[in-house]
Amino acid sequence: MTDVSERIETLAERAHRDREAFEPPSNPPDEEAALTYLTEGVGDVVALYIDARTGEMVRFTDAEFVLLEQALNDWLELYAACYGADLDAAFTAREVAELVVDTHSIRESALLLTGIPERDRRESWSHADT
Repeated sequence: MTDVSERIETLAERAHRDREAFEPPSNPPDEEAALTYLTEGVGDVVALYIDARTGEMVRFTDAEFVLLEQALNDWLELYAACYGADLDAAFTAREVAELVVDTHSIRESALLLTGIPERDRRESWSHADT
């Protein structure tokens, strides 16, 4: 369990650093940064959650869940901010993980959860989705 606790703490620290360092794009969207927050942030949280749930059925403590979900929501808010949108994210690790498993796409999952980007921006996405 120590390994999972350390991984959660590392994710929480990274999310906090990302929030602190974030500067809104001067001309949104910054799709590259948005995708980075999804893949290297949200994706890491989802991967940890799925690994923990499908491996040894690790039980997270309440404090670990708070840290994990705060990191997840921090990165989703940064993703939205890259499109010039404000988001008060309050998603659970479970709902995001289930959506990623269902859609097979972190990007599509973020869109379904947040509604960001708006329809006209989605058309610029390539079919080679992440």
